[in-house]
Amino acid sequence: MQTARQAARQRRRRHRLMTATTVMVTAAGVLFCLVTAMSSGPKGGGTADDVAVPAAPAATQAGDTPPPPTSPAPSTDSSRAAESPTAADATAVATPVATTTAAPRPSTKGTPRATSTTAPSAGRIQPETTYKGVATAYAAEDGNGACLFGPSDDLMIAAMNTTDYESSRACGAYVRVRAASGASITVRITNECPLPCAPGQLDLSEQAFAKLADPKLGRIPITWSLLSPQTSGTISIRYKSGSNPHWCGIQVIDHRNPVAGLEVRTTNGWRKLPRTDYNYFLSADGGGCGDTMRITDIYGEQLTVDGTALLPNVVQPTRVQFAPH
Repeated sequence: MQTARQAARQRRRRHRLMTATTVMVTAAGVLFCLVTAMSSGPKGGGTADDVAVPAAPAATQAGDTPPPPTSPAPSTDSSRAAESPTAADATAVATPVATTTAAPRPSTKGTPRATSTTAPSAGRIQPETTYKGVATAYAAEDGNGACLFGPSDDLMIAAMNTTDYESSRACGAYVRVRAASGASITVRITNECPLPCAPGQLDLSEQAFAKLADPKLGRIPITWSLLSPQTSGTISIRYKSGSNPHWCGIQVIDHRNPVAGLEVRTTNGWRKLPRTDYNYFLSADGGGCGDTMRITDIYGEQLTVDGTALLPNVVQPTRVQFAPH
């Protein structure tokens, strides 16, 4: 009996062992299939190299803050210079860079010299451009106006509409005016014609208007363009009343071409002065007052003037003048 029981126990042990072995073999097969499926690569023809690529990070859930993207290091590959520029790059490429040459320093006491830059510095009124508008007339009296040039010996003058006056930028410009009849005159801008004067409109002195049409008409269509006239005169400089070593205003008078800018020489180098709508360039802290100045016209020509004293409301002639165009 003892032997029979032992034999039964051995049979049960062998049965459990076989069952466990079967389960292990089955699990090993399933595991092998899973490993094979995972290592087979992405669908669509992945190569063995694809297996070595680390998996992408899991997508963040709602409310998670994704890490900021890292910026790639700037490329030093010289081949990028040959790539097609983007829209922003194309703009940069298409924009010419103006070059400036150092201007010599003519003195009011010596022979003047001038140098020209390559790019014009015109405002609204461009050279070699014809503008359309109307001409009206006003009583100019002694010829003084918003430009504060003072009385004029020649009343062939005009007031420029506010838009084209451009905060006194048009002051001193010579303009050729033509009427529909074919008559033409040359006038100098000494005043501003406020609104409702429209862009393109010129308010001529009564004397100038009479050379184009019957004054009774009062208003006629015209065309006009900038002029760079022949002249034997030279530029003059005037410091505004009240100017002193701590504050000054500088005016340029009798210039052939419109003035685009004025700089003064200070201990820190050349300093560009802001222009007022009454046609003076101001140094609010006195920097450069009574020192050498550099004047630029709308064509980019620069004239350097020294030897002018800080004398308020005194017209001081120079020996320089802008070139004709």
